[in-house]
Amino acid sequence: MEFSELMHSIRRDRAAWTVSVGDDWLQGRTIYGGLAGAICLEATQREFTDLPPLRSAQFAFIGPATGQLHITATTLRRGKSTVFIGTELHGDDGLATRATFCFGAARNSTLSYSAHDRQPAQAPETYPPFFEQAPPFLRFLQHIDGRQAGGNFPFSGGKDPTMTLWLRHRDPGLKPSLVSLLALADAPPPAALAMVKQVGPISTMTWSIDVLTDTIETDNGWWMIHSTADTAAGGYSSQSMTVWNTSGKPVMTNRQNVAMFL
Repeated sequence: MEFSELMHSIRRDRAAWTVSVGDDWLQGRTIYGGLAGAICLEATQREFTDLPPLRSAQFAFIGPATGQLHITATTLRRGKSTVFIGTELHGDDGLATRATFCFGAARNSTLSYSAHDRQPAQAPETYPPFFEQAPPFLRFLQHIDGRQAGGNFPFSGGKDPTMTLWLRHRDPGLKPSLVSLLALADAPPPAALAMVKQVGPISTMTWSIDVLTDTIETDNGWWMIHSTADTAAGGYSSQSMTVWNTSGKPVMTNRQNVAMFL
């Protein structure tokens, strides 16, 4: 099922929203964190149709999300310009993901600054494919086209834990949106995997995002994502990530804490 079809299949069921996700979107025995976040945001925007633009979100991936998924969204606080929403995603094994969304209307400001502006890189098609050698249990990657624009491949045993990728959905009818971008932003493997040679399980535990623009647009569905591991020790890695569109405009910054069984 293509990503657009999957989002369209979300339905209201009494007090919750529900969706069934096929095995083709799994990472091991659960859907991956980016898809869980995207489903939470899609259900939240359907529950509350008058929200201002999303400014930030925090996700805690508490357990596996399998079977029939149920999503509930609750207003935590609504002010003059901001709205906080708490959203929970439950699967067959109980609570799987807990999200907190902060939506905020734009205001006039004398400030205009960005530390993340960059020149557009070469076209994605000029770089080598990235996901051709993905492990078979990462089934969701069949829906994503990736090209490596810099850094090291996972499991290459390098010294620099950085990774720069061009990513896009393979869904031909999908238009750029914050929901579809969330599903891509968590798709890259942790940058710390570039430092090891053995393959082992990984699991994102927490994920925090900041949205840097109200305009979610890019060319041909491509987004550039740069990941850098800040620490990797004791079975966990903390990393920072930045997302740009094809014009080199920064769109999103992320931080993740990842459990690594290596």
